[in-house]
Parts: sequence; structure tokens; C-alpha cells
Amino acid sequence: MKSFVYNGQPARVVFGSGTIARLSEEIERLGLKRVLVLATPPRETDARRLAGSLGGTAAGVYAKATMHTPVSVTEDALQVVADLQADGLVAVGGGSTTGLAKAIALRTDLPQIVMPTTYAGSEMTPILGETKDGVKVTQSSPKVLPEVVIYDVDLTMTLPASLSGTSGMNAIAHAVEALYAREGNPLIDLMAAEAIGALVSALPVIAQSPHDRDARSKALYGAWLCGICLGSVGMALHHKLCHTLGGSFNLPHAETHTIVLPHALAYNAPAVPAVIETLRAVLKADDPAMALYDLAGRVGARRALSQIGMPPDGIDIATDRALANPYWNPRPLEREPIRALIARAYAGDPPRA
Repeated sequence: MKSFVYNGQPARVVFGSGTIARLSEEIERLGLKRVLVLATPPRETDARRLAGSLGGTAAGVYAKATMHTPVSVTEDALQVVADLQADGLVAVGGGSTTGLAKAIALRTDLPQIVMPTTYAGSEMTPILGETKDGVKVTQSSPKVLPEVVIYDVDLTMTLPASLSGTSGMNAIAHAVEALYAREGNPLIDLMAAEAIGALVSALPVIAQSPHDRDARSKALYGAWLCGICLGSVGMALHHKLCHTLGGSFNLPHAETHTIVLPHALAYNAPAVPAVIETLRAVLKADDPAMALYDLAGRVGARRALSQIGMPPDGIDIATDRALANPYWNPRPLEREPIRALIARAYAGDPPRA
């Protein structure tokens, strides 16, 4: 067995159905008196209802969380935190809301309680990606790791089937890259394989029957494990490409991950034969990259970057930016193959090694 180092991230997880009822208990356990509830604009009504259930413990609601965590939004939220004298954060929503909570925590060290409503997984990581002037920059700090994560299957039951599919594919991407991460280790390998298997099983069911509670539970379980993978090891080409594309063209986060994943895996496949064998077993397919491309189709996801807002001249822009300050990757990055990868993803063509 190869040598390895495993660092477990400290986090308290409450998982189940109806666990939103534990929120007041968790706030009290952390000794918080005035929490600010965070959300995106579409979830403002839910956030205000949640704040109302907390009584005087809720300092207020800030419902302007935005995709890719723009620094300008964080600065606006920080002023609200100061004005309300909040001593903690409750984030209810997907990756955008979690990202805002993390950005505030980085600057204030306020405790966070995160209640995910999607399968983003960022709630389990010490990683923060922020966007400024069209450039998305990521960093890792223990200050941004939430103190408590409350997973309530009930909060995911109304997630539209289409969003469930892309959010779940986004989660799968975390686990796939964890399998060939430079910091990989046996425990993460086990979690990644288990997570991929759970999501691959659940997502097609959700696409057909969005209210299937067993499938929703399995998907949330898989997303939790994927989040642990994301927070425990470094990511590679896939995440670099998605951060570049999202930050450069303001593309929707989960859909970008869904589209890019099969192509990034196909690019790296020749360099990671053991990982490909693991994925063949989990996905029950000879070609894992093609299986993930097909899975995206089965869950009703769009498979072309051109369909989600990327301009034609973005192929060369993204290539240049992806090769600037690249992440570690198991296969060396070469300009023409990377450009061809992005071009196929732009067109929606099947992946090719």
C-alpha cells in the first residue's frame, strides 16, 4: 500500500428528516444570541419564515447571496452584519448561500450553521471561491469551515428535478477528482466510490419521481460524502476549468460542472488507469467518461457550454486562463488537447480521450 496522509476536517453533522427542528438547539449549543439568516433572493420568504421561528435569536435576514460569491455582495453583507451586531450565521440554501457565509466568516470568524438545500457539498469544505472583476479565486482556510451542518432531506424535496440532476453531477465531480487527487488516501477512495454509487443510483430516479424520499435521502447522503472528499484533498483539471469558465463568463455553477466532468475525466483517463477501473465497477460501464455524459442526458441536463451562455470566442479565453496558474493534475496540461476538450464541451460533443 502506498504511503498517505489523511487530515479529517472538524465539523458537526446532523443528518436526517425533520432535522431543521434541531436548529435552535444547535444555535444554543454554540452560545449564539443574534444570528443572521442568509439566503438567495428566491429563498427570501423561506429565510424570513425560518428567522421568525427563531424568535429573538434571529438578528435579521440577508437574502442577496449570489452565484460565484462576488466580493461586492460580501462587502454589502458585512455592513449588515455590523449594523445588526450579529454573532453568528445561519445559511439556508445551496452553494451560493454557503459561499456567502464562508466569505463573511473568513473576514469576521463568525460561527456558521449551514442547512443545504442542494447537493453542492461546499458546506463540508474549508474552501472558498470568490469572484472579482470576472476572475474567480479560490483559497483554503479553517476559518471558513462551518461549525455545524444540518442535512434535512425535507429541505431538498422541492428542489426541481432539473436542478437536482446538475447539483448531483456537480457533487459527483468532487468525488471523481478525489479518486486521482495528489493527496488521495484509502479512506477518501472508499468515500468517493460510495458517494458516486449513491448519486448515480439516485439521480435518475429523482429525474422521474422528484418526490421519491428514498432517492432524495440517498442523493443527500452521497452529496455529504462528496463534500468530505472535496474538503479533504486537492482538486485538479476539472475544477480549474469550471472555476475558469464560471468566473470568466458567469456561467451557472452546477451546469458547468455537469458539462465539463466527462471531458475532464476523458482527458485524465490515460494517466489514471486504477481510477478508471474503480469507476468502471461503480458505474457499471466500460467507458466511465461516456457513462457520465450519458447520465447527464438521463437527468435532463444540458451538455453544451454554448447552451448555458458561453460565447464562441470563450474557447481561447478559457484555454489561456486555464493554463495560467494551473492546479496540479495527473496528466500534464497541453494547450491543444485542453483547447480541444473545451471546444467539445462548448459544442456538446461526446468526451474523447
